Amino acid sequence: MPARLRPTAPIAADAILVGDPGRALLLAQELLEQPKMSNHARGLWGYSGLTPAGRELTIQSTGMGGPSAAVVLQDLAELGVRRAIRVGTCTALWDFDLGDLVIVTETFPEPGGFFQRAPEEEDLQQAVAPDPRLTLQLVRALAGEAAGVVSVSLDVIHQPDQEVHPAAEVADMQTAALFAVAAEFEMAIAALLIVASTADGDSLSDEGLERKAKRAGAAASAILST
Repeated sequence: MPARLRPTAPIAADAILVGDPGRALLLAQELLEQPKMSNHARGLWGYSGLTPAGRELTIQSTGMGGPSAAVVLQDLAELGVRRAIRVGTCTALWDFDLGDLVIVTETFPEPGGFFQRAPEEEDLQQAVAPDPRLTLQLVRALAGEAAGVVSVSLDVIHQPDQEVHPAAEVADMQTAALFAVAAEFEMAIAALLIVASTADGDSLSDEGLERKAKRAGAAASAILST
């Protein structure tokens, strides 16, 4: 039995990962037929059930920040998850509109942060990559709706005057940690993010975020159902 999750229903081999427990419930109601709560330990709500295509799928919240996401994904790997798509939020560092969907093609950990695993100075800017097949499937499924981006995953919420990697187009708090853990456990993973805020402090409305989360979740579910 994993140390953090305490599953009360079977965990599927495919999972959608979201930070917010409320968003996990939203997507479970939207994407699963008769979803069952598969975890409520530590407030990390998770749900399992069948998609309309008849495939088993788990939707699991990961909490806030990279350390929380990492330990949840480690537990999911122990429980048999082999493919996962993160449906999360990000802050735009470049010229994106609120509500835009973006697909992470590579992500940089925060230099000197918790998930900077390369101690050598020349490797401090080393990016972490997603699974190429899952990422390509997202690109094809969302052609014209989502752009590929380079992200940076920070240990704290992005601040307007914060310096980040110059290639980063968006900032979030989990993607690098999830990619690193997935690589360690030979798990396929990709990330589809919603631009929920801008570097200037503007934020997407709750209604807009819910609508985009449903669209992103539907795309992720369709890919994991093939």
